Amino acid sequence: MRKSFLLILLAVSLTFRGMADEGMWIPMLIGKNIAEMQRMGFKLTAEDIYSVNKASLKDAIVHFGGGCTGELISAEGLLITNHHCGYPEIQSHSTVENNLLANGFWASSKAEELPNPGLKVRFLVRMDDVTNLVLKNIAPSMTEQERAKSIQQVADSLIAKAEKEGIGYEASIRPFYYGNQYYMFVYQVFEDVRLVGTPPESIGKFGGDTDNWVWPRHTGDFSLFRIYADKNNNPAPYSPSNVPYKPKKFFKISMKGVNEGDFTLVYGFPGRTQQFITSHAVRLLIDQSNPHKINLRDIRLSIFNKFTESNDTIAIKYAAKHARVANAWKKWIGETMGLRRLDAVSKKQEQESMFAAWAATNPELKERYGWLLPTFDRLYAELAPLSLVVDYRNEAVYGVEMLSFASRFERLLSMALDPGVDKGKLAEQRNKLVEYVRDFFKDFELSVDREVFAAMMQAYYERIPQQLQPEFLGKFIQQSGNWRELAKQIYSQTAFADSVRVLTLLNDIDSTNAREFLNDPIFSIYFEFEDLYRKNVQKRYFEITDSLDILYRTYVEGLMRMQPDKRFFPDANSTLRIAYGKVGGFAPRDGVVYDYYTTIDGIYEKSQQRDVPDYVPPKRLIELYQTKDFGPYAVNGTVPVAFIASNHTTGGNSGSPVLDAEGNLIGVNFDRCWESTMSDVMFDPNYCRNISLDIRYALFVIDKYAGAKNLINEMVILQ
Repeated sequence: MRKSFLLILLAVSLTFRGMADEGMWIPMLIGKNIAEMQRMGFKLTAEDIYSVNKASLKDAIVHFGGGCTGELISAEGLLITNHHCGYPEIQSHSTVENNLLANGFWASSKAEELPNPGLKVRFLVRMDDVTNLVLKNIAPSMTEQERAKSIQQVADSLIAKAEKEGIGYEASIRPFYYGNQYYMFVYQVFEDVRLVGTPPESIGKFGGDTDNWVWPRHTGDFSLFRIYADKNNNPAPYSPSNVPYKPKKFFKISMKGVNEGDFTLVYGFPGRTQQFITSHAVRLLIDQSNPHKINLRDIRLSIFNKFTESNDTIAIKYAAKHARVANAWKKWIGETMGLRRLDAVSKKQEQESMFAAWAATNPELKERYGWLLPTFDRLYAELAPLSLVVDYRNEAVYGVEMLSFASRFERLLSMALDPGVDKGKLAEQRNKLVEYVRDFFKDFELSVDREVFAAMMQAYYERIPQQLQPEFLGKFIQQSGNWRELAKQIYSQTAFADSVRVLTLLNDIDSTNAREFLNDPIFSIYFEFEDLYRKNVQKRYFEITDSLDILYRTYVEGLMRMQPDKRFFPDANSTLRIAYGKVGGFAPRDGVVYDYYTTIDGIYEKSQQRDVPDYVPPKRLIELYQTKDFGPYAVNGTVPVAFIASNHTTGGNSGSPVLDAEGNLIGVNFDRCWESTMSDVMFDPNYCRNISLDIRYALFVIDKYAGAKNLINEMVILQ
């Protein structure tokens, strides 16, 4: 048995060996990787990357808006992130008369910079390993609920203490390796963040959905913001008297560019990966979940396109919505293709065979780990039909804006019907909703959503088993079966589609008005879906997923015991991470080899495809190209636009700085190649490439296209 296991271990460990380019590493532990990084060409030290004793690279990086990354590029709080990260703010300042999305925007002075209520950035002050503190009271005999309660009590105490240490401090404690380790993150949060500059979307979104997730790429995906602080350089709410923030560290910009094989470091806030999931989970993902979600978003995008292509007002309203829906849609397509090409299910099964053989080598291992894989098998089989309903609830039901809108009223209506309700809390909840309602209708078009409603109801009816369908769908089919007529009828009767009516009812909310909302056809439909989900799906679905998390905690513990010499990295969870790799092209399929960079020549070439609306750059850019007016940003008669490297990235890394071996800014990460999207589950260095904006193209656009030399003059640019 022992000999057989060692042979299996050798074979499979070769398959799953740690690749130099794979990993999203914890900054405070980067010293364990620094020797390897330096062998790859890195010139700095671990303390240069992360330190609490001196200014380090981490101090020039922010978590931007909660879902992206940004980096400081001047001593006056100027930061760069992706155009798509700043898209909601750019859209919010856009009107038909002053369309910043279409025309771009460049503040010629700080007085012209535009405030963005609600936008925040977070600097990591420090991170601490609090595993021993958090788990000190955990006993093997505890139930999962008792364990969670104990962890939360300790975490609350640590967080409360940390948040008192500085102005604007926020702290959180996050589990790693499914709860085998815990780290506390202390942030300083700034909430006065102003829009400084953005190219038109014909540059910042050039290629659009046509090129999203693919290479070669020619997107000038960047926007500029500035952080403001009070006179003492501390976080403060927006005020005209605030001044530009003075950062501890900002990145110098290198004009040297990149060559094949150059070291690259991406430093940012990756959102979520699932590298430890079993073959059962991968199969569910590629055979059920992704295909259904892709189909539902395909339907919604087709409807969006139908309306936005013929109406500029609707196009502006739905610009950010379209981008959000299309982004995940295309990612799921590439992820599914990539996992199938890698035969990921079989590779996971090989790892599981190795694990089972190892667990059988002695009684202690067998008792602790031998039951895991059969239990995974049983739970995922039970999860599959429930997961289908959850996907349709999220994508079909909540994909209808009116139904999602109605869901926001449930808590308020429940409070209004309670005779003993606290009037102050009722008013507070109402005021939140009033603000939400006003924002909602700014970007809502009834005709679009009515058609989405019809299509989503039809999809739900056709795909979900009858016993898990709301009664109104069955009754409707018996009576008519015309989905558009159903939508027309519902949308003509609902008060939720009338902003004036909704606000009138809200402003004087009481039990009578609450009942009017409750009896509204849109709310009735929402609640019928939700009631069915809560009674038939929710409880068991979360029992299973919670059980799976517990299994994964033990499974990951076992994997680490099985391979004690392997360097493991935790799944992404929106905390600051380091990914390092090298610049390089790749061969995605037979007969196709991609180079590692693109240039402005490709923008002009794509612009000649007159039938592709995503390939229409601004006239000013074409003029600069045709006259070769490239300024100091020219390289061999052209301007570099983007490059690819083997850094392990995911959503949340958008806007991350891409640094050279000396720690200078050479690019801004903005995407992955389509062939790479499976890296959230399984990384393959032969295919996985992150896509970065070459910083020289950003400078070219700021300087030569926009003429914003005031911004160029702020930066420290190394020739």
